[in-house]
Amino acid sequence: MLTLATIFTLFVTMSTATKPNHIGYKIGRIRELRGLKQEFVAHELNVSQQTISKIEQSETVDEQILEQISKILGVPAEGIKNFSEEAVFNIIGNTVNNHDNGSLFNYFPTFNPIDKLVELFEENKKLYERLLESEREKIELLKNK
Repeated sequence: MLTLATIFTLFVTMSTATKPNHIGYKIGRIRELRGLKQEFVAHELNVSQQTISKIEQSETVDEQILEQISKILGVPAEGIKNFSEEAVFNIIGNTVNNHDNGSLFNYFPTFNPIDKLVELFEENKKLYERLLESEREKIELLKNK
């Protein structure tokens, strides 16, 4: 089964880039795909958010800084360099829309959620009635003593 992390690792290590090698843009896109804010990366690097913004706008990035950023993003520096947005969408599209993998994804529930709620309510109602009856029997036994 392909997890999102596996898919991410696959696409960042692919070298199918067709756009100019704008490392800053790639860092920004990977950061966004990982769900991280510029503030987080800035905090981890001990720099300001504006510095991260400038890095993401730069076409080239110092190798040492790239290594540090790659560790924060959890992606090899080579993966950042070879990142291809087209490859990301191709991999995700082929994975999600491939009907051979249909058994991996449950798109449609096999039950009606409202029916499940009613069923749970009925089960709880029966349990409550049994507990209530048991308490009534105890009260009767205590009265007869």
